[in-house]
Amino acid sequence: MQRGVSLKLSGGILFVFSGPSGVGKGTVLDRLFEKYDGVEYSISMTTRPPRDHEENGEDYYFVEEDEFERIKAEEGFIEWAEVHGYLYGTPKKFVKEALEAGKDVILEIDIQGARQVRKIFPEAVFIFLEPPSFSALEKRLASRDSEDNEMRKLRLENARKEIEEASRYDYRVVNDDIDETAERLIGIFEKEKNRR
Repeated sequence: MQRGVSLKLSGGILFVFSGPSGVGKGTVLDRLFEKYDGVEYSISMTTRPPRDHEENGEDYYFVEEDEFERIKAEEGFIEWAEVHGYLYGTPKKFVKEALEAGKDVILEIDIQGARQVRKIFPEAVFIFLEPPSFSALEKRLASRDSEDNEMRKLRLENARKEIEEASRYDYRVVNDDIDETAERLIGIFEKEKNRR
């Protein structure tokens, strides 16, 4: 966990977007950015190998573990966590600069990371993406065909625990239709901008 980090939101709003593996976070955000340009996406860093369709510097910054550990030691992450055996972190520099420039930023991070961000940015807006049902989540993970059965089983076990945390978020959005879900997110962004 980060220590010695003191960052404040000076103009922009920080949106924290979480949900279990396979719920469609990446797909929803892709659709969101097709429709809406009022929020900046913070690209996370990971030691996980890229999936077939993923691009370095677009989906994630893919790095070796020693590089990740170096950045972590230099307190270069707002948050970091180990998930499914890989390290994930949010680089501090981009988020800090964007917020200071008055831009709104969205972080797509897991619940461990969200807990860390809540301590640093209690005024951030936390959004949890839920599947329509647990069986729908199982089907999505199976159809993704990017992991073996053991990894899929681990992701489902973790998903049950993550869904239990949803009540700690400011908003819960069920992803039953990609376009409708993207529109709901846009509504949340606009509501929070107007409120502030």
